[in-house]
Amino acid sequence: MTILHIDSSARTQGSVTRDLSADIVAKLGGDVIRRDLSEALPQINETWVNANFTAVDDRDTAQRDTLALSDQLVEELKAADTIVIGAPVYNFGVPAALKAWIDLIARAGLTFKYTENGPVGLLEGKRAVIAVATGGTPVGSDIDFASGYLKHVLGFVGIHNVDVIAADRVMAQGEEAIANAKADIAELAA
Repeated sequence: MTILHIDSSARTQGSVTRDLSADIVAKLGGDVIRRDLSEALPQINETWVNANFTAVDDRDTAQRDTLALSDQLVEELKAADTIVIGAPVYNFGVPAALKAWIDLIARAGLTFKYTENGPVGLLEGKRAVIAVATGGTPVGSDIDFASGYLKHVLGFVGIHNVDVIAADRVMAQGEEAIANAKADIAELAA
């Protein structure tokens, strides 16, 4: 099994989601592709959009260069059987670096396609496990715009088998929230 391990916390030390995602990867075992988003990915811009919407055979060198990182991220995603994402909740949503990763991998013709019945994900048969940590936001609540969004985006590209491991309200529940998440990891099917 190949695991794509993505960490999106800006904190490289003392991050709850980094610790939890590492525990998940250790529990699942397998070959690991590592993607650390602490050094932010570039935002998509007009140059990127124009390159992306140019037919592959018509792209010039500059357009291919513009899409090179995005192509690499898509290949990492395609190569993985399981995707493990460490996702802290910042201001009720995902970190900007994780949103940038999503923008770079959600590509028509590569990770999803349009049909007469709407978009269809092209990454069927994969699994995802999301380690979410929040300071005060209850995961799954009306003010949690991160976990539902991630499940939706993963489903959009065809990944419907998604587990969420939550250490929520860490500022209020402290070590109990982390212990509960670690107990959920221990019960996670490999």
